[in-house]
Amino acid sequence: MSYAIIGFGKIGHALAKAFARKGIDVAVAATRSPENLAADAAAIGPTIIPKTLTDAVSADIIFLAVRFESHLDIAKALPTWKGKTVIDVTNAYGVSPEELGGEPSSKVVAQAFTGARLVKGFNHLGSNVLEQDPTVQGGKRVVFLASDDDAAAEEIGSLAETLGFAPIKLGGLSAGGLLVQARGNSWGQLIFKDLVKPD
Repeated sequence: MSYAIIGFGKIGHALAKAFARKGIDVAVAATRSPENLAADAAAIGPTIIPKTLTDAVSADIIFLAVRFESHLDIAKALPTWKGKTVIDVTNAYGVSPEELGGEPSSKVVAQAFTGARLVKGFNHLGSNVLEQDPTVQGGKRVVFLASDDDAAAEEIGSLAETLGFAPIKLGGLSAGGLLVQARGNSWGQLIFKDLVKPD
């Protein structure tokens, strides 16, 4: 199984640190060239591998850690995303429900990534919390996952556990998923809630 993080800002760095802690290879890509990412990647660890966007999207599991507005540009990198699992880490704060056609933002992202299995996740924590070791106070830091594909949610739940987190599945994108999605200028009820599941 291969992994990539698209977007190498604060959230991308935080996710990369989670992979580095476990010694798992992950590609990182952004609008900047791989050479421009190299120093930051090396500072995190040797398993963080800068790549071009074209190369990074060949991974099986892809974290979409870009601004919500940029998801369409990333989706154009492949004609079809069939066989891939995309984890939507974006937050559409400030984007009006009308602009989204009344749909949850993750539904809009799912439509752009034709053929992909989409899971909303890893987006409810700020980067300063997400980057920390998820083993805290005798427990594991919670990450919420939502998907209309149960098998994909299970797959990403297993990955979250491998990275040291405690995954909690919220159900589909239109139900539980709204708890971790911004709507216009308001945040979902679980956004920024830093919870720990006891061991």
